[in-house]
This record gives sequence, C-alpha cells and structure tokens, in this order.
Amino acid sequence: MDRIDRIDRKILAILQREGRISMTELAERIGLSTSPCSERVRRMERTGVITGYFARVSPQALGKTLLVFVEIKLSSKSAEVFEQVRKELLHVPDVQECHLVSGGFDYLVKARLGGMREYRRLLGDILKKLPVAAESHSYVVMEEVKETLALPIER
Repeated sequence: MDRIDRIDRKILAILQREGRISMTELAERIGLSTSPCSERVRRMERTGVITGYFARVSPQALGKTLLVFVEIKLSSKSAEVFEQVRKELLHVPDVQECHLVSGGFDYLVKARLGGMREYRRLLGDILKKLPVAAESHSYVVMEEVKETLALPIER
C-alpha cells in the first residue's frame, strides 16, 4: 500500500464520520481543490485503505433488540476443522462478526437478534452445523456503552 500522509489522514478522519460528504466540501475542509482530493480518495479506495461505504441502520428499527456474544470451544482443532467452521459461520445471517481467537475458547461470535427465541434457534443452529463444537458460553448485552467502526487516525 502507498504511504498514508497527513492529508490522507485528514481525509480518512472526515470520511469515517461523514461518509456521504461531497468531494467539494471534503476538499474545502482539508484545504485542497476538488480534483486532487478526489484522486486521493480514489487512490485509497483502489489500494484498499478505504474498503467501502455503508449506511448504519438502527437495530431497534428492525426489531433486533438483543445483542449477544457467544464463545465457542471446539473439541478438536485442525486446519480442516477451522475451515469448515469458517464456511458454516459465514452463512449465518444473524451473525455480525465472528473471530477465531486464542485463549480459553476458539471463536467469538457477535449476533443481533429479535429476542430470546431467535437466540435459542441461532445457538442450536450454530452448534448443530459445527463439526466438533464442545461447549459454548453466551453473554447477553444489557446496555451498549460504545460501539463504533471508526479507527483512531493518528496525526
């Protein structure tokens, strides 16, 4: 990837907060004309620094009021097992995030659901589909204190 300079960092900081800002306004705010600003954004998109733009949707608006984290421990581990688990969990719509982790368990799953009935169904589906699930521990979120996808942009 190309080096990210001070101007690129300013662009990234603004785009993380205001992804729909016009190139004209973005250029004005960082002190460039529109063409070089647009070229910098296109370069960062092309090189994978900027990976996409999206609308942040309220989970409550869609009735997804239950946020749960699930630790999954496998009874055996191998490259083939990890690949099979990865393939299975990629296709579970309610799973927002899934991470293979080190420590006392193997996977950490984040899911947003419509209630306990959906949670019970999700947990059953996940455990049935996994080749060697040994145990799981769940954590139901009572209050969301902070959630962001924004990365700190060092100056």
